[in-house]
Amino acid sequence: MKKLAIFDIDGTLFRSSLLVELIEALIHAKIFPVRTRTAYAREFRKWLDRKGTYEAYITAVVKSHLVYIRGVPRRKFLEVAREVIALHKNRTYRYTRDLVQELAKKNYYLIAISNSPKEIVDAFCTTLGFDKVYGRIYQIDRYGKFTGRLLYKNLVADKSKLLYSAVLRSGVTLKGSVGVGDTEADIPFLELVSRPICFNPNRKLYRYARARRWQVVVERKDMIYAL
Repeated sequence: MKKLAIFDIDGTLFRSSLLVELIEALIHAKIFPVRTRTAYAREFRKWLDRKGTYEAYITAVVKSHLVYIRGVPRRKFLEVAREVIALHKNRTYRYTRDLVQELAKKNYYLIAISNSPKEIVDAFCTTLGFDKVYGRIYQIDRYGKFTGRLLYKNLVADKSKLLYSAVLRSGVTLKGSVGVGDTEADIPFLELVSRPICFNPNRKLYRYARARRWQVVVERKDMIYAL
């Protein structure tokens, strides 16, 4: 039976947020209006100034995306998504990129999870050899356009249920499994794997990891620190 490895993507494998890069590209392509940024500009500044959290910033980005995706043809959306991946596909952390490659060689069943739209997560993870990809799914109307409605809202939010579902459906085992995450939102699946790795963790995850003696890895510039 195959062993399982699950990776958070944004900020863990990809050195940014796929959703942020996608929105910027949609604005550049004039599919989204420039005012799209106003919905998250305040939280972005607060995060840059270390007065706010990254989670608050990303939450604002997701809300803005839901508003402006309405009425956008999925065909155009996919064209932009492919352009984003072509430009940023190598923008990965060395540690997690190499770990994915190492586990793939050992025949692990690789699962990716992201709060970015599934279309762009699929495009990014295909180049890395993931077996299963989870991302946000947005409703499409009969004309092939986004409605602005998010489907399966709890699919990505409840990561422990997602992991159990993957185990049941794919016939893999949690014995000897590996999990990599960077925020407290990843704790539910990190608690279930045999080898939890907290990569560039935020404060809440770091404190949780220290209390449970989980491995903490930090990649900074051209150095990797295992704590």
